[in-house]
Formats: sequence, C-alpha cells, structure tokens
Amino acid sequence: MPAVSKGDGMRGLAVFISDIRNCKSKEAEIKRINKELANIRSKFKGDKALDGYSKKKYVCKLLFIFLLGHDIDFGHMEAVNLLSSNKYTEKQIGYLFISVLVNSNSELIRLINNAIKNDLSSRNPTFMCLALHCIANVGSREMAEAFAGEIPRILVAGDTMDSVKQSAALCLLRLYKTCPDLVLMGEWTSRVVHLLNDQHMGVVTAAISLITCLSQKNPDEFKTCVSLAVSRLSRIVSSASTDLQDYTYYFVPAPWLSCKLLRLLQCYPPPEDGAVKGRLVECLETILNKAQEPPKSKKVQHSNAKNAILFEAIALIIHYDSEPNLLVRACNQLGQFLQHRETNLRYLALESMCTLASSEFSHEAVKTHIETVINALKTERDVSVRQRAADLLYAMCDRSNAKQIVAEMLSYLETADYSIREEMVLKVAILAEKYAVDYSWYVDTILNLIRIAGDYVSEEVWYRVIQIVINRDDVQGYAAKTVFEALQAPACHENMVKVGGYILGEFGNLIAGDPRSSPLVQFNLLHSKFHLCSVPTRALLLSAYIKFINLFPETKSTIQEVLRCDSQIRNSDVELQQRAVEYLKLSSIASTDVLATVLEEMPPFPERESSILAKLKKKKGPGAVSVELEDGKREGGELNGGGERGDTPAMSASNASTPSPSADLLGLRPAPAVGSAPPSVGSLLVDVFSEGPAAASAGVNDDGFLSGRDLEQPPETSDALLAEGPGDSDSAPPPAASEEPAPPLPEAEDLLNKFVCKNNGVLFENQLLQIGIKSEYRQNLGRMYLFYGNKTSVQFVSFSTAVSCPGELPTQLNLQTKTVEPLIEGGAQVQQVVNIECLTDFIDAPLLNIKFRYGGALQNITLKLPVTINKFFQPTEMVSQEFFQRWKQLSQPQQEAQKIFKSGHGIDTEVVKAKLLGLGTALLENVDPNPENFVCAGVIQTKGQQVGCLLRLEPNAQAQMYRLTLRSSKDTVSKRICDLLSEQF
Repeated sequence: MPAVSKGDGMRGLAVFISDIRNCKSKEAEIKRINKELANIRSKFKGDKALDGYSKKKYVCKLLFIFLLGHDIDFGHMEAVNLLSSNKYTEKQIGYLFISVLVNSNSELIRLINNAIKNDLSSRNPTFMCLALHCIANVGSREMAEAFAGEIPRILVAGDTMDSVKQSAALCLLRLYKTCPDLVLMGEWTSRVVHLLNDQHMGVVTAAISLITCLSQKNPDEFKTCVSLAVSRLSRIVSSASTDLQDYTYYFVPAPWLSCKLLRLLQCYPPPEDGAVKGRLVECLETILNKAQEPPKSKKVQHSNAKNAILFEAIALIIHYDSEPNLLVRACNQLGQFLQHRETNLRYLALESMCTLASSEFSHEAVKTHIETVINALKTERDVSVRQRAADLLYAMCDRSNAKQIVAEMLSYLETADYSIREEMVLKVAILAEKYAVDYSWYVDTILNLIRIAGDYVSEEVWYRVIQIVINRDDVQGYAAKTVFEALQAPACHENMVKVGGYILGEFGNLIAGDPRSSPLVQFNLLHSKFHLCSVPTRALLLSAYIKFINLFPETKSTIQEVLRCDSQIRNSDVELQQRAVEYLKLSSIASTDVLATVLEEMPPFPERESSILAKLKKKKGPGAVSVELEDGKREGGELNGGGERGDTPAMSASNASTPSPSADLLGLRPAPAVGSAPPSVGSLLVDVFSEGPAAASAGVNDDGFLSGRDLEQPPETSDALLAEGPGDSDSAPPPAASEEPAPPLPEAEDLLNKFVCKNNGVLFENQLLQIGIKSEYRQNLGRMYLFYGNKTSVQFVSFSTAVSCPGELPTQLNLQTKTVEPLIEGGAQVQQVVNIECLTDFIDAPLLNIKFRYGGALQNITLKLPVTINKFFQPTEMVSQEFFQRWKQLSQPQQEAQKIFKSGHGIDTEVVKAKLLGLGTALLENVDPNPENFVCAGVIQTKGQQVGCLLRLEPNAQAQMYRLTLRSSKDTVSKRICDLLSEQF
C-alpha cells in the first residue's frame, strides 16, 4: 500500500486507521468499522459520481477492513474502475484490491482481463508490471487461458524492458505451476533458454526459476540449458566480488543465482560434452577451494551465502556420483562442519553425509568420521541434529562396523528422545538382521531392544524375529533358552511375553531336558505373566498352552484346568472365550496322533522383503500417519517375511475358529485366506452370549446385502460358543421401565461428529455401559450393529432400547430394529441390529434411547445414532475436464456451500486424505491445478433420487486454515455435508 502523505490526499485513510488502533475493545472496533462501511456504501451508491482519488481512498479502506479479518461484499466494481485510470497510485490500489479480494470464479474476471490486456499492450513498463503481478497473484485458470500465449511473447521480445522481463518470467512460472496444460512453450523454448545469456542479472535470476520448473517436467526440451548454465556459473565463480558489484552479497558474487544454477544442473545427468563437463568440474573444484579460504567478513551473512553455494555444489556432486575425487573432497569438507559451533551447519553436514554414505566412492571416507558422529549422537543438544546423526550411523553401517554401531544405538536408545525412539528401534532391528553373521547375536540384540524400548517395538519387529528363528534351525535352541531367561525378569514387557509365548510354544522342547526349564516350569513362567497382558497377548498364550499339550503330555491336566476355569470359558471377550472352549475340547477328544497333526511345528516362512524396512520407509516419507490409520492397517496384519499370519503362533487349531459377529457382516469384503488367524480382538465390542455366527449370516442375499426376512425370523443358537449363559435363565425379567425417554446428552452432537468419516468404534462409554458400533452401507441401504456391554459385575435388568426419528425424519429415513435381551449379566454384552433405508436427503439424526435398572436405580440415556447423509455416498471417478465442466454447471448460488475455518489439529496431508475417503467420496488425483488442494466427487443414493456432489478443500498451511466448497444439485445437501465435514478438521 502506498505511503500516506499530506500531498497524497489519503488523510481520511490515516484517520480511519488511527481510530481502529485506538479502539479499546473488539466491540468498539466492529462498531467503528460498521460505521465506515455504511459511509462507504452510501458514497458508492450516491448520485454524485466519485473521482479517482475518492474511489482509491474508499477502496483502500475496504482493503484495510478485509485485512483485519472482516468480510467485504461490495466495492469490487469500483476497484475494477480504478484499473482504467492513468494514475499509477490509483491503478496500483485497483490491482491490489483485485489480487486480494476477487475470487477466481468472480463474474468480474472478464472486465479485469480486458483491463489487464490494455495495460499489457500499453508498452508502459510500470503498468505492464502491475498487470503481470496481478495475473501472478490471482493465478486462476481463466487468467491462464487468457494470457498464457501473450506472456511468453512479452518475455522474449527484444524491446521489452528488463524489469518487465523479470515480472513476465515469474508470472509465467506461477501460471505454469497452476495450469501446466495451458502454458505450452513450443516455439518459445529456445528463446527462453537463451535468457540465461542475458546481460541483466535480474532477468537471468528470474528466468532460471522458470527454466528449472520447466526442465523438471520436460527435461529433453530444455537440455540445451545445461551448457549455458555451466557457462554462466563459470563466469560467476571465477569473477571477483568487485566484478558484479550490484549482485555481490557480503563479498559473495550472485549467491542466489549461483544456487539456482547448481539446482538447475541437478535436473540433468553429467554433461556428455567433454569440454562442458571439464568446465563444470573446474567450477565445483573452485567452490570447494573457496570454502577453505579464510572468510572475507566475520558477519554471518557472508558465511551463510558462502555455505549455501557450497552445500548446493555438494548436492550436485552427490547427484552426479561420478567423480571420486570430488566426492571424497566433499566428504572431507563436510567432516570439518561436523564439529562447527553453528548448529545448522552441523545438521546440514550430517544430512549431506547421509547421502554421501550411499556412494561407493565416498562410503569409506564417510566411515572415517564414525567417532565424531557417535559423539554427536550422545552430546548434541538439538534433537533434530541427534536424529540426523542416527540417520548417518544407519547409512554408514556395514559388516565391518555393524556391531559397534548397533551397540552405540542401543546404548543411546535408553536415554533417547521419545519422538525418535520408534524410528531408532526400526533402524536397530534392520541393521541387526541385515548384518547378522551370527544369528545368536541377532536374537540377543532384538531381545535387548524389547527390554530397553519395548513400548516402541512395533509388531513388525517381533514378527520378524519369530520368522527368522523359525526359518533357521541352528538358532532355535538358543532363542528358546535366551527368551526363557529373559522372561524370568520381574518386570517383563508384553512384547517379550509375545515372543516368549511363540518361541516356547514351538521350541520349548529343545530346552526341556534341563530341570531348570522343565515343561511345567516353562508353563508356570508363561502363565505368571497371563493376567498382566492385553487380550491379543492372552490369545497368543492360550495357543502356546495347547502347543504345550502336544509337546509335553505331562502338562495336559494342568493346562486343561486353566482352560476350564470360568475366567477363560466365560470370558467377556469372545476371542479368548472361543479359544479356551475349542482348545479344551480339542485336548479332550483328539487322539495323540490327531493332536500331533493339528498342532505340528510351524513350517518355514517363504523368504520375502522385510516389512520392517517398508515401515521405516513409510515413517520417513512425507506426513505422519495418525494412530487410528496405523491401527487400521495393522488389524489382522501379517507376519513379516511370511505368509498370512495373525497375532498368534498360527496354530492349525485356530483355523477352526467360528466367525465372530464382528466379522464382515454384509459380505462386502473378500473372504479371509485359509489358514488366516481370527479377526483382531479388542477393536470392537461383540456379543459374547450371542445367538452365534448364524446371526451374522442371517438375512444376507446372494449379492451380500440385506434381505427383509431377517427382521422376523430369529437365528438359531450355535453350539460353537457357550450353550449356557445368563440369557438362558428361565426366570422372567422385570417389566421394562415406563418413564419417558431422556433428552439427548449434551455431548450427543460431538459423539455423532466422531463417526462422520468412520463406521466403526465406541459411540458412548461411562462407568456402567459401553456402546460400540459397526456399520456398512451400500447405495441407499445400510445395516448397523450396536453392541451394549455391561462394564460392571452386577446385572442390568429391564434393559430396553428404542430408536426414534424426530421431526420430518420418518419421511426421510426408514429404520427397522431388532429387540434386545432384557437381562445383561455383569461383564457380558448383547447385540442389536438396525436396518436403514434412505428415502430422501435428511439433516437430523435418529435418536437412540437406552433404559435399564442398575442396583434398582433407573438409567435413562439418549444419544444420536451416527446416521448422516454422507453414509449413502457412492464414489465417482472423474478426469479433470469432466470435473470442472460439472463444477461450472453447478454454479447457482443456492447449489454452493462454502466455509473458511481454522484447522483444529494441524494440517496433515495423509490424515486429510483419510478423512475425505472416510466421507465416502472418491478422492480425485491430479485434477485441481493446485496440487495442495483436494477435490472429491460422489453421488448420494436415496430411494427417490440421486444427488451429485463435488467437493473442493483448499488448505493454507501457513495460516493453518481451510476453505471448503461444496456444490451439489440440491442446496440442503451442500450445506449439510459442508457443516459435517468442516467439523472433522
């Protein structure tokens, strides 16, 4: 904004700004702004025509109000009128207002484009620069279509001023990043490349940014730039600081241009022309030599500029990876920085050396700095530098130093920052496996890893050690002995129990000859940990126990007694209960030969790539994945390096497990492979005393979806689970309570919002009751399973539920429910099925009322069922042209809903993608011109109609803000989905 001065006549603006700054409260500021807006509106609507100065002043005020965070819905036409002024200050304010406030879809774009065309053809360099700046700032597709062909002509024209060329190059760069399909260089390619020879350094600096971007997408078209870039770089490097006085920064000639030239050269392989390559090598040697010279200034700006060029040169040397002499020199130069007092230099040196360590020419040179790197790992204050030191140790590791590096990383792990422990654990596990000559050392290392950092040892790590032990006969006895000794520690991590249960269940017989590790001692040692473990680990231990019966028949009676106790066969967890019942029955009725066949030793796993390495690559990739996503991917995960294994020793007995009610209820997912483990436990509540697996399959058609008859016909009882249970009691339950349903809980809306982008989870939980949900949808139909769990040891009596539809919802949704058992024993759970049919679009959610008596007191709870309109989305794939064509068709104001809101959890690309996919739409890749934006498409299926929806989410990482735009063929749908989705971020 131009400076305010008395002669400029902007005194009114200065007074207004002063008034705003003097406001004592937010209310006073809003009052003053509203007064000013009313005044400006009256001036614009008045009969008296305003002169250019008045328009400029009022537009400036509107711009200032907008920058304060207030919405501006008028004044756009006055700003467009300023563009036609011949006064610089008026035209400047007009362009500034347009750049900041005008939306790319505005109806005024055509008028703006006409004004820009006039300025571009005016040959007035000042006006041309203003127009180019506006095009770059708005950067819309419409502007790209209008000016993508004109700007290259201005850029290469011989009579164009240097300042205009700079603006044109940067403007073209912006348009290319926004709409690469519209910016076609074609005939201009060679002339743009030759801008590298321009006499004006500013033009070269601007042009090289454009050429670098174009080269990354079309390297063959711009390969002639290599020789010109080397020539320009040679002139800069060999010049004295006095030769380029206007572009010398603290005695360093043209540092920004030098860095950009070096970065451009990284887009191409080493030059094939011997003369060009020799000249480039000479430049790189000169840069390395200058780094050794005494500094010409003690100021930090001098060292920063000098080091920036050095690190970019080293990056180019690493990229070429063909000059051993340069690689070794670069490594030695970086080695000097490892002990520099500046933290940033140490960080950059470690980061660059990580890449150098992968080169055959410089790997040995990097290894000479191992002691310095180990010292950095132990003594650095900054955690990011310590992490880079750990990365470098990992990169420089080979067979000659593996044991030293692994030992140092294990030692550091005991005091490492929590933020890098998981990554450190993965690296230690990978190095121990990769360079293990003696596999007993590998077993010792992994068990030590679990002891030191058990909480950070992922399933992939202990899966991998199991696979290697099973595949190598020579280490099985040692592994059994070592893990037996490790389990004797008073405080033993659960991952150690998992490894111990698996290995002793398979190979405990190899150490059973020693009285100190007899079969009964092994069993008692494992069972002493049982009550301290989570459900998945208990399931694994139960499988180990049945293996013990096969390995050591003398333990049969002891183990059967454990399996027979109420805490197992009446366990509230369906997986543990089912295993206990089946294993007990198997051990009782099977002959010795049958038992030996069913429980035979695990066969070797087929060799495959370690998934620990895949996990590390994923962790080092862009964006962290939320815990929820990780858990989803690990559910039913396979054992590393093997076939499809579960979280247990994969006993053959477990293959006979009956499907639990939390299996694929609608048959939409593919059936599990034969031999796969039972579904992951603990992720969803299930009915322990349910009617059995028939409940899951009843009412499923041949196409895997709902039929109507399952609403009337109760499923038969299965013998797979307990035949007797609290639900079998002959005593009649007390009558249900007759009190009116309670109003919805205050947090009901928040609980509903948690399920907008997911279908499974815990809906509600208090000290007495837990309610879990699993639901699946297809087209306009859905099925929801509700699991009610009694968390107490006391019965729930008179238990009843009711699903109701408030307001107009009965005409929009059709819900059918099954009744539930009126009696729930302590620790038990019951299941209820809700079938859903969407008749038309809706806003409100159904209400779920639960009533029961606990200790004589009535409990009355009302929640909102998480049934929202997006559940009936069918994802729709589109290409870019089709998407934007449809987007323009839905241009009526009532068809669009938009929200701009603050991010509540930080902007994480992977999490955003997961949320949008969870919404039910198709996430369209490479559609939006801005790669940072997300676009989605889907069709909402109702019985009466289909509603097409298009979505565009624009994150602003710097401001931590989102702009969400929804367009659909029905206004209520746009608004509802916009409201629902904006709450998710």
